[in-house]
Amino acid sequence: MKVLIADDHALVRQALRQLLGDDELGLAKNDRALSFTEADGFDAALEGLAANGADLMLIDLSMPGMAGAASLRALREAHPQTKIVVVTGWEDRATILECLAAGVHGYVLKSFAPDQIVHAIEIILAGGVYVPPEIANVRTAEAAHSNGSGKPGALAAPAVPANTRFTKRQLDVLQLLGEGRSTKEIARALDLSEGTVKVHLAAIYRCLNARNRTEAVALAGKLQRQ
Repeated sequence: MKVLIADDHALVRQALRQLLGDDELGLAKNDRALSFTEADGFDAALEGLAANGADLMLIDLSMPGMAGAASLRALREAHPQTKIVVVTGWEDRATILECLAAGVHGYVLKSFAPDQIVHAIEIILAGGVYVPPEIANVRTAEAAHSNGSGKPGALAAPAVPANTRFTKRQLDVLQLLGEGRSTKEIARALDLSEGTVKVHLAAIYRCLNARNRTEAVALAGKLQRQ
């Protein structure tokens, strides 16, 4: 598997390379053969993709030549087969939504623990779109139950195959979406903010390649019947 790491800090590139190549913790633990290329800016990343291609690309938002979502969109259009993962320190929802709309497959924070970074990338390689709950400020169902608040936790997940591409929270949102609930109603049922629900809806649409909630529900229904 070809991996391109694009970041203007050599230390970050080295750390990601060592993590993913680790036989026990990284992607190599599943006997994947990995080859790495690096880029220290957007232009260098474009040149690397043109010359060698990549199955997986990890890219920072703050490096020379980057123009935010516009740059990510250009990468997706030019290299549709490459899984693109933003690895950044930016935590605001507006940036997440812009990146998802541009077509990236995941959004990962540099502050994540090594195993969390690997877990996110594994989800993406399996066909998913990763939006971490830490960014969306989502409380897990386990926390909701354990604190005795009595507020709704995760609802029963739809009958989607185990190897499908959704996180558990995305399944919760998708189930309520299929029931015809509005964004506000979904937020109330799951004890989330409307902004958080919008982040998850954007990830679901990207995962299903759906243009709106009607298409998302229809496509999810097909998955349930598989």
